[in-house]
Amino acid sequence: MKRSLPTRRYASAQLVQIAIIAFISLGSIGIVGVGFVFRQAFNSNNQVRTIQDPSRYQEIRHKLWLNQNQVRHFPNHIPPNSSEVRLAYSRGLLQGQKNNFFQLRLKLPEQQVKELHNQYKAIAKHRYIGGNTNDHANLPNGVPTTFFYTSNSQEDSFPNSYEILVLGANDRSASNFKWNHGDSYGIAIDLSASQIVYWAEEW
Repeated sequence: MKRSLPTRRYASAQLVQIAIIAFISLGSIGIVGVGFVFRQAFNSNNQVRTIQDPSRYQEIRHKLWLNQNQVRHFPNHIPPNSSEVRLAYSRGLLQGQKNNFFQLRLKLPEQQVKELHNQYKAIAKHRYIGGNTNDHANLPNGVPTTFFYTSNSQEDSFPNSYEILVLGANDRSASNFKWNHGDSYGIAIDLSASQIVYWAEEW
């Protein structure tokens, strides 16, 4: 049975109180760090319908995801030699802003995964080992990435066997609150398991 992704619904006034306390007590993290701690807290409680049916991949890839520049690195169709295919796609609004993600995970022949790894590593703008978007954005000169929406469990972080390669990250904030709005996209590869995860996010 496929796991159900965490529902995403803004919880209660209690969460607001926790967020205010966190903002005050974690000021040393910095604006980017606090911003992404909050984003994770809100996302984990905001109810958003997620499509997980791989048969809808081409519809999502070519029609539903509006900014095609963010998914140019995704395959045009699911490769026939792939297995263990998992998909996660959602478009939603969180407090008036975008909250969109698209992720495809595949198992491919070992040599093909190695070739893809070499291809994307050569053009990656940022590189991380394991973790999730909060971890990556809070590193020095870090950028937002993604959560592991297509994992086989409730875990939202990539294990350390995955290398996350950021192909693009754009801060579209209109204020001094860095990364309040933006997008990022790239791949995550686990060479030991011959798996590749294509991802794109907008917020």
